[in-house]
Amino acid sequence: MGSALPAAADPLPREALAELVVPPYSLGEPVDPRGVWTILNSGGAPAGYVFQTEPLAPLPGFSGAPIDALVTLDAQGRFLDVRLLSHNEPIFVSGLGQAPFHAFFEQYRGESIASTLVVGTPYGAPDAASSLVYLDGVSKATASVRIAHESVLAAAHAVARDHLQGVARPPAAAPDPDHDEPLDWAEMARTGVVSRHVMTEGEVQALFAGSLWEDDGPEADPDAPFLDLWIADLGPRAIARAALAPETLAELDAFREISPHDEPILLIEAGRHGLVTEDFVRNTAPDLISASQDGLPVALRDADLYVETAPGAPEGRAMILRADRRLGFDPSRPWTLELLAVRAHGSFQPQLGTRALTVEHATHERFFIRPAASRALPPWAEALRGRAADLGALALGLAGLGVALGPGMRRLAGTPRCTPIRLAILAVVVGFVGWWGQGQLSIVTVLGVIRTAWEGGDFGFLLYDPFSLLVWAAAIAGFVAFGRGLFCGWLCPFGAMQEFAHHLGRRLRLPRIEPSARWDRRLKALKYLLLAGLVAAVFLDPARVETYAEIEPFKTAVTTGFDREWIYVAYAAAWLLLGTMLFKGFCRYVCPLGAVMAIGGLLRARDWIPRRAQCGSPCQLCRVRCPYGAIGKTGEIAYSECFQCLDCVTIHDDPRQCVPLVLAGRAPRPDRRPLPRPEPVA
Repeated sequence: MGSALPAAADPLPREALAELVVPPYSLGEPVDPRGVWTILNSGGAPAGYVFQTEPLAPLPGFSGAPIDALVTLDAQGRFLDVRLLSHNEPIFVSGLGQAPFHAFFEQYRGESIASTLVVGTPYGAPDAASSLVYLDGVSKATASVRIAHESVLAAAHAVARDHLQGVARPPAAAPDPDHDEPLDWAEMARTGVVSRHVMTEGEVQALFAGSLWEDDGPEADPDAPFLDLWIADLGPRAIARAALAPETLAELDAFREISPHDEPILLIEAGRHGLVTEDFVRNTAPDLISASQDGLPVALRDADLYVETAPGAPEGRAMILRADRRLGFDPSRPWTLELLAVRAHGSFQPQLGTRALTVEHATHERFFIRPAASRALPPWAEALRGRAADLGALALGLAGLGVALGPGMRRLAGTPRCTPIRLAILAVVVGFVGWWGQGQLSIVTVLGVIRTAWEGGDFGFLLYDPFSLLVWAAAIAGFVAFGRGLFCGWLCPFGAMQEFAHHLGRRLRLPRIEPSARWDRRLKALKYLLLAGLVAAVFLDPARVETYAEIEPFKTAVTTGFDREWIYVAYAAAWLLLGTMLFKGFCRYVCPLGAVMAIGGLLRARDWIPRRAQCGSPCQLCRVRCPYGAIGKTGEIAYSECFQCLDCVTIHDDPRQCVPLVLAGRAPRPDRRPLPRPEPVA
C-alpha cells in the first residue's frame, strides 16, 4: 500500500460510540487520538478495545471513499464484534442491498488477529492442516469485500501493535511424523521427556492452614504423597510407543485418525488425589484438572481410551486427556497443569473448599515440527489467484479478438457469416464477461480514479478486481489501435444487449426511430454534458456521486442480473425496449462511459477503416448503411462515434455492394473486343 491515503473522517462521539459497544461490555476511556477506546467488562475492569477502521486505516473503497467499520477486540486479540458503519460501495448502495455486506462482517466474531484471515475459499482441495482462516466473500462484490477486509485487518493490527503487545503467536507445533528414536520409560524419566510431580500430605495441609477446612483432611503421614503425578505427551510416536501397551497404542492410533488435531496427554497418578471425582463422566472435561499456556486457558477433554501402560511405567490411576492444537495449544512449549485439592466441611450440607496444585510440563522440541507461519498473499495477488482460470480464458479471448479485428479484420468482414459470428461473440461477452466475470466497465471507476487523484489517495483499489482491470487494459490498448470501437462495439455487455434488442426489433418488424442528422448531432453531445456533470459532482457533491452514476443501467442489467428494486429494473428494461426501435440509443446518446471512451479514442494512431477516393462522392452507401451515423457525407469516418461493427468494411470490399467496384466491373476493358452481332436468320 502506498503512504498517501484519503483524509480520515472524525471518530464517532462518545455518546454514539457507547450505544454501539456490544453487551455485556461498556465503553471506557479513550487511549488514542485516532478514536481507540477501552472497553470494560461487567465488573468495570479493562477488557479490550473498540475503534473505527476509517480513522486508523482510511483505505479507499472501490468508489474512492473509505469503508468504515466498528471493531471490538478483547485483551487477547479476538474479535468480539465487527459491524459496518458507513460506505459508498456502489454494488451495495443500490445493487445487492446492505444485508450481504453486514453479514460479511459478522464472520469475524470469535476469530483472532493472530490467525491468518483471508477472503475466499481454499485453493484446490481444502488443507486441514492449514493455518489460514477463510471468510466467505460476497458474490459480485469481490473487490469491495476485499477492501473492507483489508481495512479491518489494517486497523486491528495497528491497535494490536500499540496496545496488545505479544498477542500474535506463531503457529502451534505438531508431532513430527518422521522423528523416531528408541525410548523406554526409564530413559524418558532420566532425560525429562516425561515429568514427575510429587506433593506431600503435609504440603497440601499447609495450603489449607488457617482456613475453614484446616482440620477437615484425613489423618495421614505428612510425608506421604497426596499427589504423585507423571505427565507424558503422547503426540510423538516414539513417546507413545514407550509409554503404552501395544493394545492401547493401537487404540491411540485409531483415535489419531479421527482427531488428528488433538494432542493426547498421559497422566499417571499414584497418590491420594486420584485425578477425578466419582461424578466424572468419560469423554468430558475432567472436573479436578485444568491447563493453561502463556496465561491463556487450554481446553482439556477425556479421550475416552482404556489405558494400559508399557512395562516399566509406574503403577497408578492412568487417563489420557486431549488438547486441541487448533485452539492455540503448543505442545513444544511449557504449559501448566492445575489440579484441585478438595475438602468438605460439615456433614449435612458440607461446604467445599479447594486449593490449586500447579505443575509444569514441557516436551523437548526435537519431537515436533512447526509449520511456517502462513502469510496471506497481498490482496491483488490473492485476487489474481482466485480468478486465475477466468483471467486465462479472458486473456485468450481478448487475444483472439485482437487478431480477428486486427490482421484478420477484412477476412472477418468479408465472410458471409460475419453477422452470426459477431452475435456469437457478443453472446459470450454478455454471458462470460458480463454476468459471470462481472467485467462490465463503469463510469464509477473513472470517477473513483478522479476522486482518489484529487484527494491524494492510493490507486491500489483498482487491483482488487483483476478481471475488470484486464478489460480496462484491452479497452485502453484499443484506443491506440481502433479508437473507442473495441470496447463499445465488442466488449461492453450492455452494449451487446442493446444490439440483440435491435435484432429482435427487426425480427418483430417494429418501427425504426431515426433522428434527423441535425438531431443526431445534438443528441450525441448529450453524453459529454452528462460526463461533465458527473465529474463536477465528484468535487461538489461527492457523497451522492454513486446515486448520480445510476444513469448507467449497467449495475442493474449486468452486475445484479436485473435482481434489484423495480424502479432500476424498469429503467434498464426501458433502454433495451427502446433499443428495439432506436439502434443502441443509450450507447450513442447518453452513456457517460462512452464519452470517456470517445475521448480516449483520440489516442488512435491510424485510420484503420479503408477508404477510396470515390467514398462520399459519388458513393454514399456506407454512410446510409452506418447505423451509428459515424460516416459523413464526404465519406470521412468519425471515429469518436464508430463502434467497429465492420459493416462499412464489408461494403468496401464487396464488388457486389461497393458502388466504385460495381462501376469498375461494368466499364469496358481496353483489351476487350466487342462481340460481333449475330447474323439474321434467313
